[in-house]
Amino acid sequence: MQILIIKLGAAGDVVRTTVLLRVLRGDIHWLTSDMNSVLLEGVAGIVRLFTWEERERVRSHEYDLVINLEDSLDIGAFLETLQYKELFGAHIDDAGGLAYTKNSKEWFDLSLISSFGKAKADELKFQNRKTYQDMIFRGLGYEFKGERYGLPKAGGSLLKGDIAIANSCGSVWPMKNWAYYDDLKKKFEEKGLSVNYLPKRNSVLEHIGDIQNHKYLISGDTLPMHIALGSGIKCVTIFTCTSPWEICAYGVQRQVISPYLGEFFYKRSFEIKATTCISLAEVYEKSLVHFDL
Repeated sequence: MQILIIKLGAAGDVVRTTVLLRVLRGDIHWLTSDMNSVLLEGVAGIVRLFTWEERERVRSHEYDLVINLEDSLDIGAFLETLQYKELFGAHIDDAGGLAYTKNSKEWFDLSLISSFGKAKADELKFQNRKTYQDMIFRGLGYEFKGERYGLPKAGGSLLKGDIAIANSCGSVWPMKNWAYYDDLKKKFEEKGLSVNYLPKRNSVLEHIGDIQNHKYLISGDTLPMHIALGSGIKCVTIFTCTSPWEICAYGVQRQVISPYLGEFFYKRSFEIKATTCISLAEVYEKSLVHFDL
């Protein structure tokens, strides 16, 4: 079988989709963004890797199965130019809008292109207790049994320590930026632990190396969290506005969930309450217990 996976971004979503490589059988091709291709280069199970800039090369193949996990019109339009027998995921419907296949509804019913509309989709997403892996695997006819992520080989890093902290989640989700990382870092250092903020790197491979050079990670729902999960590194993850239930903990994650998660669920605005309602004491105490410190 020839199989094409279309997953361009975001980076953490690309990493968690690599679990499919553990169960799919055949020649697997992957179409991703130019920026995220480094996360897939050399990952076992991928026969051909194409970046979005190279997408014309994908058209020369005929696929038995295409798995499209993107929900944008430009990807949908590109999909219409491909040759394939079976589709899982999003596509353009007869009216020129985005729809999705019946076997992918468990995931896409919770998405921006949900047939129920965004408000209902967010409600369903908040009620959902299945992991991303559970939903995607089930739709493709598999049972998720804890299959692990695939990660590329880390780049060289001289940053080492006990605890790594990813204290910035960027501008897209400003309410992911918990307010008390500085205070948390000081408390661990007072205990004699080596604590480093993860710096910005030119290469994500070096970023992976930074994380793997530490025993533990504390972060929000971010790419570093997925790298820790894929590396088997114990992590404490703070959830302020996104779903903790979609994340498979793999036996290494402790989740700290905001008591006001429903109020800020999947909102991309900023409310200081979202970043301050989880106390320093709660994160510190749960980290001590989870890390056996």
